[in-house]
Amino acid sequence: MTARTLETLGLAEAPRDHPLLYPGAWPRESGLLDGDRLLPLDRLVHTDRSPVLAVGSNASPAQLRKKMAESRIASPLPMVRTRVTGIGIGVSAHVSRLGYVSASPFDAPADVRELFVLWLDAEQLAVIDASEGVPLPLGNFRRAWLPAPEVRIELADGVTLPGVYAYVNRRGVLHNGGSEPRTHPGQRRLLTELLLGSARLRRLFGVTPEDFCARARADRRLCEQGTRLFAEEKLVTASGLEEYVTVQGTGAPPSLP
Repeated sequence: MTARTLETLGLAEAPRDHPLLYPGAWPRESGLLDGDRLLPLDRLVHTDRSPVLAVGSNASPAQLRKKMAESRIASPLPMVRTRVTGIGIGVSAHVSRLGYVSASPFDAPADVRELFVLWLDAEQLAVIDASEGVPLPLGNFRRAWLPAPEVRIELADGVTLPGVYAYVNRRGVLHNGGSEPRTHPGQRRLLTELLLGSARLRRLFGVTPEDFCARARADRRLCEQGTRLFAEEKLVTASGLEEYVTVQGTGAPPSLP
């Protein structure tokens, strides 16, 4: 099993430790994250767990391992590669204290892409919710149930899910200079573009992606300033997924297949 460790698979570096690597390395195929190993899966659907769509670093096994380890959760976590129709990967309208600007989903009916669905038990779901700020009144994300057919989640065996949870940024997403959300191109390119486009952002975070990450990390006040700046410079638009966010931020899914 040594060949299945995150280190040997090239999946061991977490964006929490290396923010310019965000969203981190994703697996090439479905697997069972079990501590420091990514093992083969025996099935793709886990009806006793909650399906959660990963659009950013939650698809990084190293990031997931860190989140779970911090809460002393050691139970295995299924990661299933799926074909998703209807979701784009945008840019969250906030600056993270982890030193990066994260990804957030937006409504994109014509988009088709390969993404991971995490099948989380109750403890794991609570950990991921907390990491996304769901329990906090002013947290960055709300967990929303995205139903089929608006969002189509197709597994490798042809099974489609009735829907999936996703974390929707409560502030919206950054736009592309017009009326549409901009897509997340990876952290280094994103920060380069954002800093080139805003003198005020450069005054806060410096002129290079390295400057940005170093200044943002663990500086709550500076990150809050950067988040406000996005709104003040009118860089923010709606994700189009706001209708799926309930007051509690956890819409109720139907029965899984």
